[in-house]
Amino acid sequence: MNIPALCPLDGRYSGRLGALRSVMSEAAFTAYRVRVECAWFEILSELKLFKPLTKEERGLLAQACELSAADLDHIRALEFDGYLHIPPTRHDVKAVEYFLRLRLGKTSLKDRLQWLHFALTSEDVNSAAYALLLTQGVEKALLPALENLQKELSKLARKEARSVLLARTHGQPAVPTTFGKEMRVFANRLARQIAQLKRQEITFKFGGAVGNFNAHYAAFPQVRWPRAAAKMAAVLNRGHKMKISLTPVSTQVDPRDSYAELFDNLRRADVALLDLCRDMWQYISAGLVHQKTAAGEVGSSTMPQKVNPIDFENAEGNLQLADALFGLFSCKLPVSRLQRDLSDSTVLRNMAVAFGYALVAYQSVLKGLGKISFDRAAARQELCAHPEVLAEAVQTLLRAAGYPHAYETLRDFTRGRAVTASLLQQFIAGLPVDAATRSKLQALCPENYLGRARELAEEKYD
Repeated sequence: MNIPALCPLDGRYSGRLGALRSVMSEAAFTAYRVRVECAWFEILSELKLFKPLTKEERGLLAQACELSAADLDHIRALEFDGYLHIPPTRHDVKAVEYFLRLRLGKTSLKDRLQWLHFALTSEDVNSAAYALLLTQGVEKALLPALENLQKELSKLARKEARSVLLARTHGQPAVPTTFGKEMRVFANRLARQIAQLKRQEITFKFGGAVGNFNAHYAAFPQVRWPRAAAKMAAVLNRGHKMKISLTPVSTQVDPRDSYAELFDNLRRADVALLDLCRDMWQYISAGLVHQKTAAGEVGSSTMPQKVNPIDFENAEGNLQLADALFGLFSCKLPVSRLQRDLSDSTVLRNMAVAFGYALVAYQSVLKGLGKISFDRAAARQELCAHPEVLAEAVQTLLRAAGYPHAYETLRDFTRGRAVTASLLQQFIAGLPVDAATRSKLQALCPENYLGRARELAEEKYD
């Protein structure tokens, strides 16, 4: 644990974020920029604007994209301190360009290095690099975690498909359900968001200073530059499942509506998990769900008996942190004054932070689910202690039999009073109904009044 860290993602939670750090760290983002610059260099070569690249030279570019710790230090030095004969750029993208000039300056490419960053604005490089950062963050970190959660919830739903539970609406006893069916609700909510997440695509712009290819056409009016930019999209999509696409019309920045769509998608998934965490907290508090204990684990510094629902509480807080940032991103990033202002730059750099809090939350939920067990006996006892939940069934059967004012009759009998099983049977016995209807009413039992709860939990929807 890095004690001096200002952010818990680099301190308390640092050991849990390896998958995310490899694809969304500053080092990863720098590597994406290098990849974009090298890819554009290759595309320019394919346009025959300069001497074609040999197989060995393409290999040199590929090697340049594999950044070592020393390479990253050199790029940082170029930006902030100066390096060799180059003074500090105070510009991150220009530092990447100069790094490549130095890296390739003693190779056979040395006579063509003026084509690095040709006709581009830094936002072209950043936009393409951020597209890689977001898609990789989803594919390599968030999506696998969400899929694991959805599978665990589906497994729990099937396991507890027949475990009766007293449903509560407005916090009050309602009608019977099963614990498995309630878990199925969350599993399906998550599955919906995962399916939409897999269909998301991220856009980027690559049209120069204000998106018009001004410099491109000034230098080479005969080249179809939008087609060349589209080739960059093809390069970025290699080896990835989540699609990256070129924005055909932009200012200096991509509109980033696709970012907002992604963040809102993640927020919906997070809201479903937040709902789950709060429900699980309630079930634990009510003694219906128990948690496994670990030897030596402490639940309270003064109350040794406590087993707190810390995983679900941790997840709740981190989900709220992530979603606060996702909400900010969705509102902020698609808005830019005129053709561009720089207020988005520092916000963009924090996208990985939101992903980090989301991933920590997903891991906490998964850990929490792995520690729980549903107390079927306690749930059955609670349900049977509330026979008034059969009031819905009784009044519905009476309606079906043509009994006048059935709802009002049950309302007057049950509302605001303690109803026991024997009292309910006495009430049924006194109703002026035919024998068949009375038999149906007398056969009602809270444990069997489940509708299709079991089938729904087992995904039998028809």
